[in-house]
Amino acid sequence: MGESSDVPALRRGLAILRALAGRPGPVSAGVLARELDLPRSTTYHLLAELVAGGFVVHLPEERRYGLGVAVFELGSAYVRHDPLERLAGPVLRRLVDRVGRTAQLGVLRGGELLYLIKERPSQPQTLVTDVGVRLPAQLPASGRAMLAHLPAAQVRAMFPSSERFVLRTDRGPRSLPELRRLLAEERRRGWAVEDGVITAGFASVACPVFDHTARPLAAIAVTFRHDCEGPGCGETWPNLAGEVGRAAAELTSRISGRTG
Repeated sequence: MGESSDVPALRRGLAILRALAGRPGPVSAGVLARELDLPRSTTYHLLAELVAGGFVVHLPEERRYGLGVAVFELGSAYVRHDPLERLAGPVLRRLVDRVGRTAQLGVLRGGELLYLIKERPSQPQTLVTDVGVRLPAQLPASGRAMLAHLPAAQVRAMFPSSERFVLRTDRGPRSLPELRRLLAEERRRGWAVEDGVITAGFASVACPVFDHTARPLAAIAVTFRHDCEGPGCGETWPNLAGEVGRAAAELTSRISGRTG
Protein backbone atom coordinates (compact mmCIF):
# COMPACT_ATOMS: atom_id res chain seq x y z
CA MET A 1 0.00 0.00 0.00
CA GLY A 2 1.43 3.35 -1.00
CA GLU A 3 2.04 6.08 1.52
CA SER A 4 -0.55 8.86 1.57
CA SER A 5 0.69 12.37 0.82
CA ASP A 6 -0.75 13.40 4.19
CA VAL A 7 1.53 11.06 6.16
CA PRO A 8 4.70 13.26 6.05
CA ALA A 9 2.65 16.22 7.30
CA LEU A 10 1.25 14.08 10.11
CA ARG A 11 4.75 12.97 11.09
CA ARG A 12 5.92 16.58 11.16
CA GLY A 13 2.93 17.64 13.23
CA LEU A 14 3.63 14.87 15.73
CA ALA A 15 7.29 15.93 15.81
CA ILE A 16 6.19 19.45 16.76
CA LEU A 17 4.02 18.11 19.59
CA ARG A 18 6.90 15.98 20.91
CA ALA A 19 9.26 18.96 20.71
CA LEU A 20 6.82 21.14 22.67
CA ALA A 21 6.31 18.37 25.23
CA GLY A 22 10.05 18.17 25.79
CA ARG A 23 10.36 21.90 26.55
CA PRO A 24 9.88 23.47 30.00
CA GLY A 25 7.70 26.21 28.46
CA PRO A 26 6.39 27.76 25.24
CA VAL A 27 8.85 28.35 22.35
CA SER A 28 8.90 30.33 19.12
CA ALA A 29 8.15 28.92 15.69
CA GLY A 30 11.73 29.72 14.69
CA VAL A 31 13.13 27.53 17.45
CA LEU A 32 10.88 24.66 16.40
CA ALA A 33 11.85 25.08 12.74
CA ARG A 34 15.56 24.94 13.57
CA GLU A 35 15.21 22.08 16.03
CA LEU A 36 13.18 19.94 13.60
CA ASP A 37 14.97 21.10 10.45
CA LEU A 38 11.72 22.32 8.88
CA PRO A 39 11.09 25.27 6.54
CA ARG A 40 9.61 28.22 8.45
CA SER A 41 6.58 28.32 6.15
CA THR A 42 5.88 24.63 6.81
CA THR A 43 6.31 25.13 10.55
CA TYR A 44 3.82 28.01 10.64
CA HIS A 45 1.32 26.05 8.54
CA LEU A 46 1.53 23.00 10.83
CA LEU A 47 1.27 25.16 13.94
CA ALA A 48 -1.83 26.86 12.56
CA GLU A 49 -3.50 23.47 12.02
CA LEU A 50 -2.52 22.31 15.51
CA VAL A 51 -3.83 25.54 17.03
CA ALA A 52 -7.12 25.09 15.16
CA GLY A 53 -7.43 21.59 16.60
CA GLY A 54 -6.66 22.72 20.15
CA PHE A 55 -3.42 20.74 20.38
CA VAL A 56 -1.26 23.87 20.42
CA VAL A 57 -1.95 27.31 21.88
CA HIS A 58 -0.51 30.52 20.38
CA LEU A 59 0.70 33.23 22.79
CA PRO A 60 0.70 36.29 20.51
CA GLU A 61 2.25 38.71 23.02
CA GLU A 62 5.21 36.37 23.48
CA ARG A 63 5.26 35.13 19.88
CA ARG A 64 5.52 31.62 21.21
CA TYR A 65 3.62 28.34 21.11
CA GLY A 66 2.78 25.83 23.82
CA LEU A 67 0.75 22.67 24.26
CA GLY A 68 -3.04 23.09 24.10
CA VAL A 69 -5.87 21.63 26.15
CA ALA A 70 -6.52 18.86 23.59
CA VAL A 71 -3.20 17.31 24.56
CA PHE A 72 -4.34 17.20 28.18
CA GLU A 73 -7.59 15.58 27.09
CA LEU A 74 -5.68 12.91 25.20
CA GLY A 75 -3.47 12.30 28.21
CA SER A 76 -6.51 11.92 30.44
CA ALA A 77 -8.07 9.46 27.98
CA TYR A 78 -4.82 7.49 27.94
CA VAL A 79 -4.99 7.08 31.71
CA ARG A 80 -8.65 6.02 31.56
CA HIS A 81 -7.91 3.32 28.99
CA ASP A 82 -5.16 1.75 31.14
CA PRO A 83 -3.07 0.81 28.07
CA LEU A 84 0.06 -0.03 30.04
CA GLU A 85 -1.78 -2.51 32.26
CA ARG A 86 -3.61 -4.03 29.26
CA LEU A 87 -0.38 -4.50 27.31
CA ALA A 88 1.55 -5.76 30.33
CA GLY A 89 -1.01 -8.33 31.52
CA PRO A 90 -0.30 -11.00 28.88
CA VAL A 91 3.45 -10.44 29.21
CA LEU A 92 3.34 -11.02 32.96
CA ARG A 93 1.13 -14.09 32.59
CA ARG A 94 3.58 -15.67 30.16
CA LEU A 95 6.45 -14.83 32.52
CA VAL A 96 4.66 -16.49 35.45
CA ASP A 97 4.03 -19.57 33.32
CA ARG A 98 7.75 -19.79 32.52
CA VAL A 99 9.18 -19.22 36.00
CA GLY A 100 6.36 -20.37 38.29
CA ARG A 101 6.70 -17.33 40.56
CA THR A 102 4.70 -14.18 41.25
CA ALA A 103 5.31 -11.32 38.80
CA GLN A 104 4.42 -7.65 39.29
CA LEU A 105 4.43 -4.42 37.30
CA GLY A 106 5.31 -1.20 39.11
CA VAL A 107 5.73 2.49 38.22
CA LEU A 108 7.37 5.42 39.99
CA ARG A 109 5.14 8.03 41.60
CA GLY A 110 7.49 10.64 43.00
CA GLY A 111 9.75 8.91 45.48
CA GLU A 112 7.50 5.87 45.73
CA LEU A 113 6.88 2.70 43.76
CA LEU A 114 3.22 1.95 42.93
CA TYR A 115 2.23 -1.61 42.00
CA LEU A 116 -0.22 -1.76 39.07
CA ILE A 117 -0.51 -5.46 38.26
CA LYS A 118 0.21 -8.73 40.03
CA GLU A 119 0.11 -12.15 38.35
CA ARG A 120 0.33 -15.26 40.53
CA PRO A 121 1.32 -18.86 39.77
CA SER A 122 -1.09 -21.74 40.39
CA GLN A 123 0.26 -22.08 43.96
CA PRO A 124 0.85 -18.46 45.05
CA GLN A 125 2.70 -17.37 48.16
CA THR A 126 1.47 -14.54 50.38
CA LEU A 127 3.31 -11.27 49.75
CA VAL A 128 3.10 -7.90 51.45
CA THR A 129 3.09 -6.18 48.07
CA ASP A 130 -0.14 -6.00 46.09
CA VAL A 131 -1.90 -3.89 43.46
CA GLY A 132 -2.25 -0.33 44.73
CA VAL A 133 0.44 -0.70 47.40
CA ARG A 134 3.09 2.03 47.52
CA LEU A 135 6.61 1.53 48.86
CA PRO A 136 9.65 3.81 49.15
CA ALA A 137 11.21 3.57 45.68
CA GLN A 138 14.72 2.81 46.95
CA LEU A 139 13.69 -0.44 48.68
CA PRO A 140 12.02 -2.77 46.12
CA ALA A 141 13.94 -4.11 43.16
CA SER A 142 11.29 -2.63 40.84
CA GLY A 143 11.92 0.87 42.16
CA ARG A 144 15.70 0.64 41.91
CA ALA A 145 15.49 -0.88 38.42
CA MET A 146 13.98 2.43 37.28
CA LEU A 147 16.00 4.73 39.54
CA ALA A 148 19.19 3.26 38.08
CA HIS A 149 18.33 4.75 34.68
CA LEU A 150 17.31 8.22 35.84
CA PRO A 151 19.65 11.24 35.81
CA ALA A 152 21.65 11.64 39.02
CA ALA A 153 20.11 15.08 39.64
CA GLN A 154 16.60 13.62 39.48
CA VAL A 155 17.47 10.87 41.94
CA ARG A 156 19.00 13.46 44.28
CA ALA A 157 15.82 15.56 44.09
CA MET A 158 13.71 12.52 44.99
CA PHE A 159 15.80 11.87 48.12
CA PRO A 160 16.62 15.33 49.51
CA SER A 161 17.28 14.25 53.10
CA SER A 162 18.10 11.28 55.29
CA GLU A 163 14.46 11.13 56.42
CA ARG A 164 13.56 9.65 53.03
CA PHE A 165 15.65 6.55 53.71
CA VAL A 166 13.20 4.55 55.77
CA LEU A 167 13.63 0.79 56.25
CA ARG A 168 11.14 -2.06 56.51
CA THR A 169 13.67 -4.62 57.76
CA ASP A 170 17.31 -4.21 58.78
CA ARG A 171 18.37 -4.19 55.12
CA GLY A 172 18.35 -1.56 52.39
CA PRO A 173 20.20 1.67 51.48
CA ARG A 174 20.42 4.20 54.33
CA SER A 175 21.83 7.25 52.54
CA LEU A 176 22.06 8.85 49.09
CA PRO A 177 25.73 7.82 48.56
CA GLU A 178 24.85 4.22 49.46
CA LEU A 179 21.87 4.30 47.09
CA ARG A 180 24.00 5.74 44.28
CA ARG A 181 26.57 2.95 44.66
CA LEU A 182 23.82 0.36 44.57
CA LEU A 183 22.18 1.92 41.51
CA ALA A 184 25.50 2.11 39.64
CA GLU A 185 26.10 -1.59 40.32
CA GLU A 186 22.61 -2.56 39.19
CA ARG A 187 22.81 -0.39 36.08
CA ARG A 188 26.05 -2.17 35.05
CA ARG A 189 24.53 -5.58 35.82
CA GLY A 190 21.31 -4.89 33.94
CA TRP A 191 18.83 -5.82 36.67
CA ALA A 192 18.05 -4.98 40.30
CA VAL A 193 17.93 -7.40 43.22
CA GLU A 194 16.15 -7.11 46.56
CA ASP A 195 16.85 -9.72 49.23
CA GLY A 196 14.85 -9.49 52.44
CA VAL A 197 14.54 -5.70 52.17
CA ILE A 198 10.73 -5.59 51.90
CA THR A 199 9.82 -8.82 53.71
CA ALA A 200 12.18 -11.20 55.48
CA GLY A 201 12.36 -14.53 53.68
CA PHE A 202 11.50 -13.11 50.23
CA ALA A 203 13.65 -11.82 47.37
CA SER A 204 12.93 -10.11 44.05
CA VAL A 205 14.59 -9.58 40.68
CA ALA A 206 13.46 -6.67 38.48
CA CYS A 207 14.19 -5.13 35.07
CA PRO A 208 13.08 -1.76 33.66
CA VAL A 209 10.62 -1.08 30.85
CA PHE A 210 11.48 1.94 28.68
CA ASP A 211 9.31 4.47 26.85
CA HIS A 212 9.86 6.00 23.39
CA THR A 213 12.46 8.42 24.81
CA ALA A 214 14.45 5.56 26.39
CA ARG A 215 13.44 6.65 29.89
CA PRO A 216 12.24 4.08 32.45
CA LEU A 217 8.45 3.95 32.40
CA ALA A 218 7.84 0.88 34.57
CA ALA A 219 9.54 -2.24 35.90
CA ILE A 220 8.72 -5.93 35.93
CA ALA A 221 9.70 -7.96 38.97
CA VAL A 222 9.52 -11.58 40.04
CA THR A 223 9.27 -12.31 43.78
CA PHE A 224 10.01 -15.62 45.49
CA ARG A 225 10.88 -17.21 48.81
CA HIS A 226 14.53 -16.94 49.78
CA ASP A 227 16.23 -16.80 53.15
CA CYS A 228 19.86 -16.14 54.00
CA GLU A 229 21.75 -14.95 57.05
CA GLY A 230 23.31 -11.55 57.63
CA PRO A 231 22.90 -8.54 55.32
CA GLY A 232 22.42 -10.78 52.27
CA CYS A 233 24.15 -13.66 50.56
CA GLY A 234 25.08 -11.76 47.41
CA GLU A 235 23.01 -13.94 45.08
CA THR A 236 21.83 -12.12 41.92
CA TRP A 237 19.85 -14.90 40.18
CA PRO A 238 21.09 -14.27 36.59
CA ASN A 239 19.01 -17.05 35.02
CA LEU A 240 15.80 -15.69 36.52
CA ALA A 241 16.88 -12.15 35.61
CA GLY A 242 17.22 -13.31 32.00
CA GLU A 243 13.56 -14.32 31.95
CA VAL A 244 12.48 -11.05 33.60
CA GLY A 245 14.65 -9.10 31.17
CA ARG A 246 13.00 -10.79 28.19
CA ALA A 247 9.57 -9.90 29.55
CA ALA A 248 10.65 -6.28 30.11
CA ALA A 249 12.06 -6.10 26.58
CA GLU A 250 8.82 -7.52 25.17
CA LEU A 251 6.73 -4.91 27.00
CA THR A 252 9.13 -2.15 25.90
CA SER A 253 8.53 -3.24 22.31
CA ARG A 254 4.76 -3.46 22.80
CA ILE A 255 4.58 0.17 23.96
CA SER A 256 6.90 1.30 21.13
CA GLY A 257 9.66 2.07 23.59
CA ARG A 258 13.38 1.89 23.04
CA THR A 259 16.55 1.33 25.04
CA GLY A 260 19.50 3.70 24.75
